[in-house]
Amino acid sequence: MALLRLIFNIAWFVLGGFVMGLAWWLAGILCFISIIGIPFGRACFVIGEMTFWPFGQEQINRRRLTGRDDIGTGAFGTLGNIIWFLLFGFWLALGHIMHAFACFITIIGIPFGIQHLKLAMLSLTPIGQSVVASD
Repeated sequence: MALLRLIFNIAWFVLGGFVMGLAWWLAGILCFISIIGIPFGRACFVIGEMTFWPFGQEQINRRRLTGRDDIGTGAFGTLGNIIWFLLFGFWLALGHIMHAFACFITIIGIPFGIQHLKLAMLSLTPIGQSVVASD
């Protein structure tokens, strides 16, 4: 299973993962420029790393993971997701959707297109989410 995951991750990296991972990291750098955006920037780097190698990882709501609320899963998290969507979320989701359509052209690319769509959904509201190993 680990060998198959490695093969999929390498193919993913070539089929859009590298470009979108850099886009996430660029958004993170832009967030770090302002002091207020540092929590957003940290999330960008974590999700960017997941974007480089997504197979074997998944995102989950922190409330479901820990069983309790925190600042990212409450009202501030909702406000943060709205701000995120307006500044970066729409554009990152659009990039993932464009890559997904390009992957869906071939039968072999369908799993990669599905992964891009999952990441597009994550790009819309990343605050309050955690990246965990899928094992």
